[in-house]
Amino acid sequence: EDEQMVAEIMRRRFFPAVITHKAWEGFHFAGHEIRITEATDCYGAVVWPSALVLCYFLETNSKQYNLVDKNVIEIGAGTGLVSIVATLLGALVTATDLPELLGNLQHNVLQNTKLKCKHQPRVKELSWGIDLEKNFPRSSCHFDYIMAADVVYHHPFLDELLLTFDHLCKNDTVILWAMKFRLDKENQFVGRFQTLFDLEVISNFPSWNITLYKAMRKGRMK
Repeated sequence: EDEQMVAEIMRRRFFPAVITHKAWEGFHFAGHEIRITEATDCYGAVVWPSALVLCYFLETNSKQYNLVDKNVIEIGAGTGLVSIVATLLGALVTATDLPELLGNLQHNVLQNTKLKCKHQPRVKELSWGIDLEKNFPRSSCHFDYIMAADVVYHHPFLDELLLTFDHLCKNDTVILWAMKFRLDKENQFVGRFQTLFDLEVISNFPSWNITLYKAMRKGRMK
């Protein structure tokens, strides 16, 4: 089953028929052809398999997880693929990442959503753990969904990442998080995450070492 689903997800991917001056790769999700411009000089500007897993889930479970008119934030949006798919499925999306990634993120989001979606997505800077109340005040920011794909890897900001999840998540917010398991230190983040949130495994992809989770604040999971 894992191999069949991975094969199905990878069939959504395509590459340009001819080589162009700007490198890109394409994906078929939400009834659209999505073209993503990548960069190879940083982790955040590459499409990782966790993003494909989350996009595939959003598309194939659009009735159970209906995103139409829902307020969605993606943290660590990278190239923007997940945010684009959520937008095409009807959500009002805020795609966030570090300032040095916003140019490429904005390009991808605009190129793939303009005149194609109900709500034009927003691109906004979010450095985990920094100025959260200033930039995303609890009193006025309410997100139905927080989405994250491959945000846990070998970086020194795991404390700040957990703080960011905690700040953005209200009692009725649903977190959809695709996690690739790599090293023990990073994997231990799951245990720390569970001190604040109830966690449910939605699906597993052993061949990719990826687990897709649903999470809510403790005691709020139905």
